Amino acid sequence: MALLSAAAARRRQSPPLCRLLVTCKPRRCSGLVLGVFEKEGEEGGLHLTEAAAGFDQTLLGKLSELLKISGPTLKKGKSRIFYGIHKDFPCVAVVGLGKNDAGVCGAENWDTSKENIRQAMSAGCRLLQDLEVTHVEVDGCGDAQSAAEGAALGLFHYDQLKSKKKTKVTTQLHGSADSASWEKGVTYAEGQNLARLLMEAPANHITPTAFANTIEEKLAPHAERVTIKKRSQAWIEEQQMGAFLSVSKGSEELPVFLELHYNGSPDSSQAPLLLVGKGITFDSGGISLKPSPSMDAMRADMGGAATVCASIVTVAALKLPVNIIGLAPLCENMPSGKATKPGDVVTAKNGKTIQVDNTDAEGRLVLADALCYGHTFNPRAIVNVATLTGAMDVALGSAATGVFTNSDWLWEKLHKASVVTGDRVWRMPLFQHYTRQVTDSQLADLNNIGKYSRYVSRHARSGGACTAAAFLREFVTAPHWAHLDIAGVMSNKDEIPYLRKGMSGRPTRTLVEFAAGLAHNG
Repeated sequence: MALLSAAAARRRQSPPLCRLLVTCKPRRCSGLVLGVFEKEGEEGGLHLTEAAAGFDQTLLGKLSELLKISGPTLKKGKSRIFYGIHKDFPCVAVVGLGKNDAGVCGAENWDTSKENIRQAMSAGCRLLQDLEVTHVEVDGCGDAQSAAEGAALGLFHYDQLKSKKKTKVTTQLHGSADSASWEKGVTYAEGQNLARLLMEAPANHITPTAFANTIEEKLAPHAERVTIKKRSQAWIEEQQMGAFLSVSKGSEELPVFLELHYNGSPDSSQAPLLLVGKGITFDSGGISLKPSPSMDAMRADMGGAATVCASIVTVAALKLPVNIIGLAPLCENMPSGKATKPGDVVTAKNGKTIQVDNTDAEGRLVLADALCYGHTFNPRAIVNVATLTGAMDVALGSAATGVFTNSDWLWEKLHKASVVTGDRVWRMPLFQHYTRQVTDSQLADLNNIGKYSRYVSRHARSGGACTAAAFLREFVTAPHWAHLDIAGVMSNKDEIPYLRKGMSGRPTRTLVEFAAGLAHNG
């Protein structure tokens, strides 16, 4: 009887093993994400990262043993969770990293090793988030910046307007081998997440004024290096930006021309890099009304402005030694009795007249005036970013941002940056073939849609991305200019494994890496 009572008492004191191992409800529940590489030349073999090997050593080889007996060898992106194997980490996720020496792949135009690390650390962190783990230590996997990017990008979820929210997870590098690279990766990812936040938010929450105020707030900690100018409609009128005003006048929301100056170079006379972002905070198409299905996604038609402004916030946080000017013409494109009508002719800042045959081709109009204004700063290079054409999505899909440029030097800088970030770019043509299509206009100097695009349906645009780029080129005199059409990469379904479904914030990290390249290498 005494023996039975003792056994019963022990049962009362000890919770069931499965509950002990799986339930994770302490005030601060910690988890760990580790990586493993496939061992070269050995079928089914695994090679632990330095952090994973160190952790395994503290367990006297228990992790290696569990990996061998718990199922098939972990291939790239595949994961396994172990519970209760370490007192400090109730949950440990181990994720496959693929081959250790993958490196830069010419066919894919990215660094495969970096992409594998981003994907693996993102997957591991999400697994632990689903278990309501609130703090995760992450394996640097030999590239702490990529690990940090994967973790922070993978955990982002837009639920600001929902009552029920996902578990908030904090992350840190496991060990302190390369904390500087980790912090850099976190900063890069936070920049892209800011762009995602702006793009995902409803258009009634992110109006032109609200957008400008948000960026001003984000740049406040860097006031010693940053000057912000929120230009009003009166200023826009003074500048004779007739193309921009022709788009904004259909909306009750007032336009804002946001101007950011980041002065990071010790040489104050250094010519600035000019970044220009299309800022249509909602695009209904205007009188040339878009179809209603998926029109809600046009809350992200300010993706160019979001990525440009977010990249400047990131550059300021990194204190990069470079001068940058950012311009974001912000407005809505709406139908009303005051809206521009198909066939109207408007005059841009440089005096060129434009026949507006399609009011849904409005992004090029606001960019035209911004580009004209930007030339007054004598920039070393101009990069404009815009969700400009559905034709770009048709051409490249979500694999890469389309780049149209008059400068081989600028293309090489952008391409080099994109290989590092994994957020790829692909060069597109700027032939005179396309220029002739936009300069052949019945009533004005230019037409806002290509000659042959006028006679095809919305879903059969004839070289629409190329004619849009050719139109913008009519407002550029600088020798180093690039137009980035990001319409195809605006959102993510499941193509990029370390981004959840929703607005992508691409290519913010590539813009930051490009600016860093200019800062350090010229």
